[in-house]
Amino acid sequence: MSIITKKITKLENIALNPAKAVAESCKETGKEAVGCFPIYTPEEIVYAGGFLPVGMWGGKKEFKESEAYLQGFCCSIIKTNVELGIRGAYNHLKAVIIPALCDTLKCIVENWKIAVPQVPSVAIVYPQNRWAAGSQEYLIAEYKRVRSELEKITGVLITETAIEQAYELYEEYRAVMREFTEVAAKYPQTIDAKKRHLIIKAGYYMDKAVYKEDVKCIIEELKKMPEEKAKGVKVVATGLIGEPIEVLDIFVENGITVVADDLAQESRQFRTVGRPEGTIWEKMAGRILDQRGCTFLAEQKKSRGDMLINMVKNTGAEAVVVMMMKFCDPEEFDYPVYKAQLEKEGIPILYLEVDQQMESFEQLRTRIQSFAEML
Repeated sequence: MSIITKKITKLENIALNPAKAVAESCKETGKEAVGCFPIYTPEEIVYAGGFLPVGMWGGKKEFKESEAYLQGFCCSIIKTNVELGIRGAYNHLKAVIIPALCDTLKCIVENWKIAVPQVPSVAIVYPQNRWAAGSQEYLIAEYKRVRSELEKITGVLITETAIEQAYELYEEYRAVMREFTEVAAKYPQTIDAKKRHLIIKAGYYMDKAVYKEDVKCIIEELKKMPEEKAKGVKVVATGLIGEPIEVLDIFVENGITVVADDLAQESRQFRTVGRPEGTIWEKMAGRILDQRGCTFLAEQKKSRGDMLINMVKNTGAEAVVVMMMKFCDPEEFDYPVYKAQLEKEGIPILYLEVDQQMESFEQLRTRIQSFAEML
């Protein structure tokens, strides 16, 4: 087995088995874990405290206990997190951080304290008006409050020096991931839609210092190979999350290659380049204040449509695939705006409503196959 195959297989297995992966990461590093709800959490603060930040992106689980706390029309990612929390799956976490970025998450901030009292929670509220003069000052105050609450829960002092070191590591990780998405687009056969997603997702369950080295190795091995030609359609994916994984299996079956993405679980986490100047708090705040095209962070003039159009042109993609998470109001509100912009540019759109609890994929398979054949 080649080096690149070993690395890809390793990261695929981690992404497909998160509970096992987190347990192994904690054992290897000697760290305890802190859960990070979607979409944006200040992981650097967690890492600086000597803890392992763990992404909490739901999964496939039958809803029973969570029905008492959340309506049936709430996002399946968050409902799964609550379900797993009540069942004790997160009892090993020292704490969870919950960003109040949508109506469902705002409910979770208080409901978690009742439903999962054994796992302490820390809420964080991001400024909606990011262009106001006081936005940076407010966000810095929120970050410092999160640090203070995490210190109280864990009994660990989190110094600014440690946060600076963690931020540098995370900036290295983000730079590696930006390079990975660019390089992977040139090797659509080795890094197909499913592999691309799983490689990125694995980073939520590993120490970033270890993870970025694995991804760097994949990049280096890819560069040694001749560039590959896509077998079928090249697309840009947008939405909250590129799952269920069965949908990506259908992509692979039909030769659909994801050459770039605007997914909250993927590129939105690392596409914004950090500010070179300022204090560590200003740099951390800057990554949120400078983020563009994300439905969960309000913009005076929505830039998502223009961003998607540029991504299509820059990558040579032939279409945009919308992975619309069922009951995700922020994403649904954005869709009519960028849909009109894409249509004006003559860019084909494949709209897929997805849910983590889906059992049947035949309708999606027919739609994806027809779209691929049409293009």
